Amino acid sequence: MPGVVQHTLDSIRAEATRAVEAGIGGLVLFGVPEPDDKDAAGSAGYADDGILNRALAAVRAEVGDDLVIVADTCLDEFTDHGHCGVLADDGSVANDPTVELYVRQAVTQAEAGAHFVSPSGMMDGQVAAIRSGLDLAGHNDTGILAYSAKYASAFFGPFREAVGSSLVGDRRAYQQDPANRREGRLEASLDELEGADILMVKPAGPYLDVLADVAAWSRIPVAAYQVSGEYAMIAAAAERGWIDRQAALLESTTAIVRAGADIVLTYAALELAGWLR
Repeated sequence: MPGVVQHTLDSIRAEATRAVEAGIGGLVLFGVPEPDDKDAAGSAGYADDGILNRALAAVRAEVGDDLVIVADTCLDEFTDHGHCGVLADDGSVANDPTVELYVRQAVTQAEAGAHFVSPSGMMDGQVAAIRSGLDLAGHNDTGILAYSAKYASAFFGPFREAVGSSLVGDRRAYQQDPANRREGRLEASLDELEGADILMVKPAGPYLDVLADVAAWSRIPVAAYQVSGEYAMIAAAAERGWIDRQAALLESTTAIVRAGADIVLTYAALELAGWLR
């Protein structure tokens, strides 16, 4: 992904400061552990001294409440098999044991300084369990940005390469079928009932119909994620002189807002903020 890099603890602090100065509303942090830190349970994802929790603490110390700090609440970057949770004996992802680890992860992320946790693994009941776990740990004010309609998409490819994913197989058993529009509405409604503060549709551009469906009835804010493949296609075409980078990024994110998104997550945020100002 041109222009996108893995950050050190020092450089992410500087990036957070740039985001504040640009007027960006928030920053979502993903952890990239050392290969030797990965294991079957993704324990580095909920360790107090794990790379993601250290990054959350560093950014919170740098910018305080001037930027909404969101933690990715999932285990896929931290498992040696690359799936979003622990595996059962038959190789499938075990829903309930995985949700228990998400709760543990969310609490450590709140303690590290995250304003929002963002469960992205699409496990059944994850939002309700995390809300309960946060409340019991005294983090009543920590919000939940729920990846509610997350589809098993080919557009995630560049991100997985960027974070060194260890994925074997695919995630179609727990992410949604790209052909199923109704399921997106259903999953989002369940997350709202379970206590989500913001609903997410991911990817954004290829799923504008789902986004519009969710935004039409949601009583809470709706976010949409312009994912790595969407960004990379624009960047690659612009590098070849086939399209205008600025015009294409502005148009694509305008379409996401037009479809109903209150919040847009994009790798072009700093560029867009500069152009819009």
